[in-house]
Order: sequence, then C-alpha cells, then structure tokens
Amino acid sequence: MQRRNFLKDVTLGAGSLFTSGLLSTDEANAAVSKSALNKVPLDKLKKPLAIAMWDFSWILRHHRYGEFENWDKVLNELARRGYNAIRLDVMPQYVAADTDGKITEEFRSVKKDWAPAKWGNDYTMSFRPREALLEFLPMCRKYGFRLALSSWFTNHNTGPRGVFSEQGGALRAWTETLAFLQQHDLLDDNIIYIDLLNEYPKYHGFDWFKHEMNARGDAKQFRLNNPNAFFPDDFDMGISGGYNVLQQKFMQDFANDFIQKLKTQFPGYPYQFSVTYTTPLDSIDISRFGSLDYHLWFTAAADIPNWRSLGGIDLSKDNRPAFNQLMKFWEENKSQMTQWMDKAITAVASKARENNITCGNTEGWGPVGWLDHPDLNWNWVKEAADIAVPLAKKHSSYKYICSSNFTHPQFKGIWEDIKWHRKITSLIKE
Repeated sequence: MQRRNFLKDVTLGAGSLFTSGLLSTDEANAAVSKSALNKVPLDKLKKPLAIAMWDFSWILRHHRYGEFENWDKVLNELARRGYNAIRLDVMPQYVAADTDGKITEEFRSVKKDWAPAKWGNDYTMSFRPREALLEFLPMCRKYGFRLALSSWFTNHNTGPRGVFSEQGGALRAWTETLAFLQQHDLLDDNIIYIDLLNEYPKYHGFDWFKHEMNARGDAKQFRLNNPNAFFPDDFDMGISGGYNVLQQKFMQDFANDFIQKLKTQFPGYPYQFSVTYTTPLDSIDISRFGSLDYHLWFTAAADIPNWRSLGGIDLSKDNRPAFNQLMKFWEENKSQMTQWMDKAITAVASKARENNITCGNTEGWGPVGWLDHPDLNWNWVKEAADIAVPLAKKHSSYKYICSSNFTHPQFKGIWEDIKWHRKITSLIKE
C-alpha cells in the first residue's frame, strides 16, 4: 500500500518531470504543455494526436531482458519521438476476477516456440497486471500521454481461465477493470476512448462469443436448435463481410448492448470496437460507437508479394530475393495503391461524419507485420506512413493517427530512427 501511495504522489505533480533525469528541460516543458490537452475531449481536439499502439508488449516484455524493462525510460523515449498518445491493452481478462470470483495477482505466460515474436513475449515470463497498471498509468500522465484503453482479450498461453468462456465474460472483465481504475483515480480525462475488443469480431480469445457466432453459421441447424426463433418465409442468409445476416445481427446486438451497459455505469467516455479493413464499413452498425478506429494497410490495396513471409521471417532462408521482389512491386504500384488508400480513408471519415463521431487509425500503413533482419530494411514501412498520414490529415474527423504498427522498442530498425519519428509525428500534430 505504501508503494502504491508513493507511485501516486511521485507522478501527480508536474515537478516530477524535472526530477526523473530523463528529459531535458525543453522536452520536460513540452511534456507539461502536452498534459494541458488532458482536459480536452477527443471530439474537441483541434489537431490530431500522434498515437502509438503498444498492445500487450508493454507488460509481456517488462522483465530483465525485455525492451520494456524500464517503463520510465521507454516512455521518455516515446515522448522524444513526438508521440502524445498511446493505445494500450489494459488486460481486463486478467485484472478482473475469474468466474469463481477469485482475483489472481500474477500470471505465467509460456513461450511455446523458438520463433521471434513481433508483439508479446519472447521468453516465458510472469506478469502482474493489476500492479502494473497502478505503476504504468501514472507514468503516462507524467509524460503527458493521452490514453486509449484497449483489449485484445487473448490468453497469452497462461492456461485455462473461465472468463474466456463465460457468457458476458468480456463485459464483466471490463466492468471490473474500469471500477479498479476508478478506485485508484486512474479513470480520468486523460482517457480519450475505450476500445472494448480489438479488430472486432475476428481476433480475440473470447470463446463464448466465437461459439455463438459459429452456432449461427448454418441457418437450417440454427432453426432446429432454436425452434422459437422467428424466421420470415423469405429469409435470406446473404453474406456481407464474411458473415451471414444471423451472425451480423448477433454481432451488432452484442456490441450495442456491451457499449450501452458500460456507458450507463461509466459515462463520459467514447466507447468502440476497433475494426480492420477485412470487415467492410457497410456491414457494421456504429450508431452506438463514440469513435471509429478502422485499421488500414497498403497490403489491403494490392497483393504485395512476400510481405507475410517476410513479416514472420524464416531465419534459415536467404530473404534477399523475396525482399527485392516486394520492393520492385512497391515502386511499380505505389501510385495505384495510394489512390486506394485515399478512397479508403475518405470512406472511413464519411462513415464517422454520418454518425457524428470522430475516427482514427492506430494500426497502419504499410504491412501488418514486419521484423528486423539484415536482409531487410524499414524504408518502405516509413514511406507508407509518409504517404498515408497526409491523406488522413485531409479529414477533420481523424483525431488520432499512427505512424505504423511498429512504435515499440523491440523493432530496433525503425525505433532507432528518431529523426523520422519526429518528422512524421510533427506532421500528424500540425
């Protein structure tokens, strides 16, 4: 308890910025200035935030040999690169009690293969999510970072946990997590929005939801299993975005109910489910969303060769021929792909305006995945941001914009290019 009180006391005052020994005086003044943004709601911001997607790496690489070993140092380095917002996985599935009501303070995440991890842990390690939030979130205040609370809701090889298969488990996890943050004075105006499930409805470990979606995959079987359900005589199972109408209705009802219940208990925040381009805009109902985080990459604009294999690189191969082929395609097709990106960003902005909400992108713009390797470089990843960011800046509804998926210290090749980060974040914020 004394440690937690100390953490609160040491980070609440602006004076602590000058005692960390990490920021220069000018940079500390800039951080204090940025902290003045904290009272401005997302929809009132005059300039977009330069946001870094820090997923779950911030906690799963927080150990003696991890790139997030020293949170204060890494946050300082992110501030030096010009970012002023972070989208962060706050691990609600672990902060909350399990189905039996038991709160677990420490979890063991097992690394099951030899391959390098882009995100998450490279080693088997232990993490303490509740304690970590009490330490890390005040540090974000210290450096003036706005926060988007998020969740990938995956189990990270921690073993069975009932909350994943519990009906309403995701809602209960979020409810208990927000109450936990509120209890410790961390649910405040520093938070710009709350993203309840990353890239809904595709990539998560909420098994109950997956089961319900699968149960609606076959209309005939669903009728047999649900004899009292109403089906019009002309019922059409038409597919949109990879989902039939039964699945779409379930998705929309689930999301709307989820948001409404949290809004009632924790009002004042924009709630949303982040979405990827693989879910078409016209197939989702965002009428209850407070913002729209729609992920776009140039790899959706064309079949860019080899980006998947190079993004999960086989260390035993000579990867130079594959990379040369990729770069040749990139140079030859850049113009057409830029047109696609322009139209896609414009469509997102239009969808947001139609619903009178803000929008942004926390994951983009070149590939979804990429890795450091002597045979590769990051130039095309950076060039993708140089192209896409001005396209997003054309639309006033874009209030948070990323530079790439790779604003983490484990991606050394791009993280160490401080000059480029400062250039692109300055463009975002201007």
